[in-house]
Amino acid sequence: MTDSVPGPVHPMPTAIAALRPLALTDVTFAPASLLGEWQRRNATRTLPHCVDQLDASGALDNLRRVTGEVGGAHQNMWFADSDVYKTLEAAAWQLGRTPDDAALRSFVDSTAALLAGAIDADGYLNSHITLVKPEQRWQELHWSHELYCAGHLIQAAVAAARAGVGAELLPTARRFADLIVARFSAVDDVDGHPEIETALVELYRVTGHRPYLDLARRFLDLRGHGLLNGERFGSAYLQDHVPVRRAQAVAGHVVRQLYLLAGVVDVAVETHDDELLDAAHRLWDDAFGAKTYLTGAQGSRHRDEAFGDPYELPPDRAYGETCAGIASFQWNWRMLLATGDARYADEMERALHNVIAGSTALDGTHFFYSNPLHLRTGHDGSHEDAPSQRLPWYSCACCPPNLARLVASLSGYAVTTDHSGLQVHLYAAGTVETTVDGSAVRVSTRTDYPWDGRVELTVATEAPLVLALRMPGWCPVADVRVDGAPVQAGAVRDGYLRLRRDWSGGATVTLDLPMPARVVRPHPRIDAVRGCVALTRGPLVYCLEQADLPAGVTLEDVRVDPAAPIAVDRLADIPVVLRARGAIEQPGSAALYTASAPTAPRTEPLALTAVPYFLWGNRVPGPMRVWLPVTTTG
Repeated sequence: MTDSVPGPVHPMPTAIAALRPLALTDVTFAPASLLGEWQRRNATRTLPHCVDQLDASGALDNLRRVTGEVGGAHQNMWFADSDVYKTLEAAAWQLGRTPDDAALRSFVDSTAALLAGAIDADGYLNSHITLVKPEQRWQELHWSHELYCAGHLIQAAVAAARAGVGAELLPTARRFADLIVARFSAVDDVDGHPEIETALVELYRVTGHRPYLDLARRFLDLRGHGLLNGERFGSAYLQDHVPVRRAQAVAGHVVRQLYLLAGVVDVAVETHDDELLDAAHRLWDDAFGAKTYLTGAQGSRHRDEAFGDPYELPPDRAYGETCAGIASFQWNWRMLLATGDARYADEMERALHNVIAGSTALDGTHFFYSNPLHLRTGHDGSHEDAPSQRLPWYSCACCPPNLARLVASLSGYAVTTDHSGLQVHLYAAGTVETTVDGSAVRVSTRTDYPWDGRVELTVATEAPLVLALRMPGWCPVADVRVDGAPVQAGAVRDGYLRLRRDWSGGATVTLDLPMPARVVRPHPRIDAVRGCVALTRGPLVYCLEQADLPAGVTLEDVRVDPAAPIAVDRLADIPVVLRARGAIEQPGSAALYTASAPTAPRTEPLALTAVPYFLWGNRVPGPMRVWLPVTTTG
């Protein structure tokens, strides 16, 4: 392991980035913190589970068939190689932080050797094409995922190189990348599933080899010119309907769109391309202004895993793919680095603590693929696209290893630096040990965030330093003190509280973010939840679960009184729950439709308990909803 392990996104010194990420090893979450516990569970449960599933699903055997180690036909999805690569990336990040895991190191080394043996003499590597249709190499790019898989191999190799593990991975990935550069620099082709763009930029950042960056930019500029066969869902599904630089709205398959936009920002900052960055800003405004769920989830259509129209955000039919939440987090991180604007960190936090956290069970081995905001009574969860509970794996297994790689590298997304000091974006108990302008800096954080809004940071360094603390968008006011002395509100600018002082004697900053329970109302154009409200506290969205209702009560008959006080309480395994007042309002008629005047519903009071959305479904399977109809008097 190297002394310092750069994280997944590491712009060059010449990039036009406002902020620079700290190394993965510069930030350590306290084991008892929410993020620290999540990383522990990821390391001990989720990541080993993913490694086991690579064998059980046949993903590793597909590559062994290429080398001749095993026989038989290709198994599972045609892009199953990417499951291997994402798990490899997760393992590399984990080893970069905790290098003593012998089993994980063995997996990385043996799989790196397998890939080195499976790659063709010319540098091509794709088990499905090689085993099933070798004559179709590069011929079905709209659907083949060849460059998508290559991108994930490259990202695994980047992680391994930065963590100092799996020495064979980077040479293997570069052989494939060099083949891709030679082939695609001379033809007008792009892949139907973006991912290669941001991978090539990161490979350029590791190697300094300019053709990787140039090809990434070429792929972005070729997109939107009708090069892809859109016969299944249309060209917008593939983001091939309008050039990126002219696009006015996000469209199509959400993960593809967001991965593409992550690449847009990466290329823009490295090439100083303001037009590309302007496009990213414009599309961000569309995505987060009218097409994002309260939980940070995106994607309202199951049929094509796509964005819907503006304000088309049905809670029960929300697709909200886990990978889309992760892609949103990654895109917002790049926007944050490029601009230093706190709104991008706000969206990272919203997605992380709600849709992303909710996708994994507390046992670390069961996952949601889609993340609805309402599971109806009587829901048919027999299909894995919309199950009633988390599943251990999926036929399309993109989400579990994607979660594993994000969580393994999560400490690399919390804090940044610039020429003047440190910026703290994600709050969690732990330590930061780094250097700013050559001076050692240590920040120790004590907090129970997101359960409690009090954050104490003790700072020690020998030089003057600006400490910038994000003031979350959900928090209109906060109390800030340095060694007990209040800080003037004027220190807040652009979403960050900036404190410049000489910290050589050590000082403790106390940030108190009030966390009252809040009643949130939707935009009136979101027809699907008109007349409903949601309950939130701090960064967390809350929901009602059938598990907390009396026997015989149907969740869809429950109403909440938005004017009544909301109390903060706890359950045995949940630090903060919300107690609200409501009612059971049973319909006065059983008719599905009637022309008669509505009959007054039968109403009786009901005490309600709301739990954090990210924890739903961990007790017993059952109905759940975020958006709650209000009482007739509310």
